[in-house]
Amino acid sequence: MAAGKGSSGATIIIKRGGLAPEAAHHGGAWKVAYADFVTAMMAFFLLMWLLNATTEAQRQGLAEYFNPTIVHRPGASGEGVEQGARQAVQQLTPDSFKQADFERLAQQVQDHLTGTGAESMQMANLLRHVVTRMTDEGLVIELTDLAEQPLFVEDTSQPQPALRELSAILTRALGHVRNDIALSGYVRGYPEMLVASPVWALSDARAHEVRKLLERSGLDPQRVQRVSGHADRRLRSTNPMDPANNRIELILLR
Repeated sequence: MAAGKGSSGATIIIKRGGLAPEAAHHGGAWKVAYADFVTAMMAFFLLMWLLNATTEAQRQGLAEYFNPTIVHRPGASGEGVEQGARQAVQQLTPDSFKQADFERLAQQVQDHLTGTGAESMQMANLLRHVVTRMTDEGLVIELTDLAEQPLFVEDTSQPQPALRELSAILTRALGHVRNDIALSGYVRGYPEMLVASPVWALSDARAHEVRKLLERSGLDPQRVQRVSGHADRRLRSTNPMDPANNRIELILLR
């Protein structure tokens, strides 16, 4: 600023403006929006992964952690919520994920067996012998006698052609996983008047025969962890003589 006097004696003040302020930056809002979008997508994929890798009980535990139903009373320490959170986290252990993985693998085996049946009427008829169920030990695949079509020659461990074909089908299905297996044999009851009941030897021999058939079809012998005979101790039918009591259980172990 400079000051001077004019011809009339009045003081003249001259203001010199400084540099104009820099224009404000524009266009940065999209970066914030993009960051929010990426975060949302990460959360979405994490949610999808959790839904796929956890059981219903585990998902319930997580839901209770993020939306607790515990009433907080004045003076309460909040330990209930913290304990629930710890339990929810503990449920997501490697063992839990291993269990979820096994269930997916077991489902692949079941789907393969079901899909195989669509190839022909003959194959569908063979699969009438097969019943599957999930247990704590693993996936149980039952091979059961039908009244009109037994799997073994009567009172022997000699396999019928149907059992040979079923063994080949099972070997292909089990080839999709690497889990070990166990085999158990069960037979129907026999009259008590027999001097020597064949139930123990027969159930054991039939279980070993299925083991041999699977191995001949290409199953790795090292995957077989045990072979056992259970005689007539676990009957499926109330009639001990029912052919449905003749069966082999193949267990895909967890």
